[in-house]
Amino acid sequence: MPTILTHPAIPLALGVVLGPTRISRRLLMAGMVAAIVPDMDVIAFKLGIEYANQLGHRGASHSIVFALALGLLAALAAPWLQAKRWVTMAFVSFACVSHPLLDMLTTGGLGAAIWWPFSDQRHFFPVQFIRVSPLTMGRFLGPAGLTVIKSELLWVWLPCLSLIVAALAMRKSAHSKSNASCIACD
Repeated sequence: MPTILTHPAIPLALGVVLGPTRISRRLLMAGMVAAIVPDMDVIAFKLGIEYANQLGHRGASHSIVFALALGLLAALAAPWLQAKRWVTMAFVSFACVSHPLLDMLTTGGLGAAIWWPFSDQRHFFPVQFIRVSPLTMGRFLGPAGLTVIKSELLWVWLPCLSLIVAALAMRKSAHSKSNASCIACD
């Protein structure tokens, strides 16, 4: 799995690209949290639930159904999130489903149960290039963790930051042009 530091990159980039008039700061934060929520399934280890179980790591909480359910739940809070209900549901659902999609690009684990409850099968994409993160803090703080961080910077953060910079530059350019045309109108 990518780290909980990296999963929020996808909704962050999408939120910045769509802009603050469409995605409020509160909704952006909710999306970033939703991108982390599927990994709360690691609690299953403490409960004696095995990794490969439907309720284990990368199981039910890594499904499209789970993402839609979380989006519906978030839609109930849409007024507080300062967004329309359908925008809230769509953004939070997308943010949540981005998590298993990133996991499906990793080099380890059992894959993600993206089609649960219709299928218990775990899936990966045909190519996996994001280094899988160790599940223990001890291993993460060693050389394996540094390899994971480098991989995530290259394959997730760099593309997301590129999108963010491009979106902000386009927004600034459009704003400059509209200001210039208003000055010409005077």
